[in-house]
Amino acid sequence: MADLGDPAGDAPFPATIRTDRLRIERLCHDAVDLRNYYRICSGDEDIEEVTEYLSWDPHESIRETKSFVDMVERQWENGESAAYLLRPRDPDPDAGEIAGGAGITVDWERDTGTLGVWLRKRFWGRGYSGERAAAFVQLAFERLGLDLVAVEHQVGNERSKRAIEKYVDRFGGSYDGRLRNWAVKADEVRDQHRYTISREQYRRSRDERTEATV
Repeated sequence: MADLGDPAGDAPFPATIRTDRLRIERLCHDAVDLRNYYRICSGDEDIEEVTEYLSWDPHESIRETKSFVDMVERQWENGESAAYLLRPRDPDPDAGEIAGGAGITVDWERDTGTLGVWLRKRFWGRGYSGERAAAFVQLAFERLGLDLVAVEHQVGNERSKRAIEKYVDRFGGSYDGRLRNWAVKADEVRDQHRYTISREQYRRSRDERTEATV
């Protein structure tokens, strides 16, 4: 189980989440060096490949990076969504480095939280996506009191497909289907695949795991 910490300010989200191998901290101006974050988001190794299936393209200026951090700060304060940085913890040799980003967008009227994540290429294949997902599923159901967790990936993104199917199955969730013309990027309309985990499915899977360890 993740250490969810305490809510930060008036927003319902914790400023820091800790898992076995990750420190997940709020993305804000106080937590990130803007020039370093711009370097990562603009010219990091294979950044074009990293962002191919994301909602954003490599940043073209530090002003764009600043505007992005400004936006996520506003969304945090409004309780709309929470954006985080992923940092490996000791004894990982990359401890403290920014491995990528993650977040949850909340539709309070529908009691649904939608998860998102991206990782720098040199951090692929370490299992961080699944570890982060487990923490955010726990956050959604046990802290935010939501009824449903959703996650999507664009058609063709096989890497995300494999990772998502693995943790959705772990929590008893299911594949909902293909959403036609759901995502727009650079004026191109793309299809998305959607998966969901209900509160009841989460509780059932949690109880089954507990029974298996007794």
